[in-house]
Amino acid sequence: MKNPFLPFLVAASLLPGSTVLEAGPAADAGCAEPGKIRDASLKKAMENYALQYDNLRPIEGRCPSDYKLVQLALLLDTSNSMDGLISQAKSQLWRIVNEMSRMHKRGEHIRLQVALYEYGNNSLSPASGYIRQVTPFTEDLDLLSEALFSLTTNGGSEYCGHVIGSSLNRLRWNSSRQGLKLIYIAGNEPFSQGSVSYEAACRWAAERDITVNTIYCGDYRAGVETFWKRGAEIGRGSYFSIDSDMATQGIVTPYDQDLMMLNSRINTTYVPFGSEGKAHQARQAKQDMNAAAVSAPVAAERAASKGSKLYETSGWDLVDALDRKAVTVDKLERESLPDELKGKSPQEIVSYVERKKLEREVLKQQIAELGRKRDAWVQQKERKMPGGRSLGAVILKDLHTRAASKNFGFK
Repeated sequence: MKNPFLPFLVAASLLPGSTVLEAGPAADAGCAEPGKIRDASLKKAMENYALQYDNLRPIEGRCPSDYKLVQLALLLDTSNSMDGLISQAKSQLWRIVNEMSRMHKRGEHIRLQVALYEYGNNSLSPASGYIRQVTPFTEDLDLLSEALFSLTTNGGSEYCGHVIGSSLNRLRWNSSRQGLKLIYIAGNEPFSQGSVSYEAACRWAAERDITVNTIYCGDYRAGVETFWKRGAEIGRGSYFSIDSDMATQGIVTPYDQDLMMLNSRINTTYVPFGSEGKAHQARQAKQDMNAAAVSAPVAAERAASKGSKLYETSGWDLVDALDRKAVTVDKLERESLPDELKGKSPQEIVSYVERKKLEREVLKQQIAELGRKRDAWVQQKERKMPGGRSLGAVILKDLHTRAASKNFGFK
């Protein structure tokens, strides 16, 4: 049963003249709790929401603290009218990843974590607010791609305040204020729907140094009138409107076929290990197929991502795992290794992996070089085209703005 006083608590949270409270264990709102809660009534309102909905209950456990960590939470409307939005997300994922691979801080490569939520899908539980965390923050880009390609559309009960609140409290946000923490929420129904106040949720994000960027699928003015711009203002983010039905299959370049050929070659350098190693390798191959099924440019962009530091495989690939010292050869379960390594001595395994590592380094250099040429070609073509109003285009634009605000740069 809903708390009958909750609307008054939420309304109170929006009044000026708030109180400053020191955050303590009792005030824990998840692991990205700010140093101070400046609004006691807002804190109380969010606590009451957490009592009503399991997916608004603060997550327990430790969270990262890393000045060079970039976290993106993508909150996508999967109601009936949003097939175009989901198609754009699928086709533009690798373009965004490749741009972010050029980000750095203090001369160091960034770490990237992405989480995915869907909302507004009537096949989801009403008790959840028609919201699902598809994947928590992950550095596994193949897992993220798999999650995106699993999305289907159905129904339409879109509660923006609820899904923002859930992402705030159920994800392990970076506790470092030097990191970059961004929410991108996209949809086309009024931002004010649902029993969880969007104003409270967006203000809660601002308290925690998490920026809320809103992307309305439709006319700019309609988004303003239905509070999407207001949500971004409260969340200290940007408001965009896009044409979610715009086709975004990428720009064909002279480098696409060579990149796809190099992709096939670099795939032979991955050495699965562990109980899930072969499953991860199968996922990698499936996401190659998913990208290729969209278009050749998207497949080329995915191939280019494998030349970057952001394509992380140390959890299942022995080459990266040994290089990062995540495992040692003497503790490997031999049965979990590929057939060609079963029965081999530790020295023979290390020698095999080293050969694969050297081969991969050469291929990654070739991929990176072609990726740079491809990117230059695409940028030249885009300068002659009308301004992009797609999901990927506005996210890329905003990323540059947000990066500068936290002293991140692009090479």
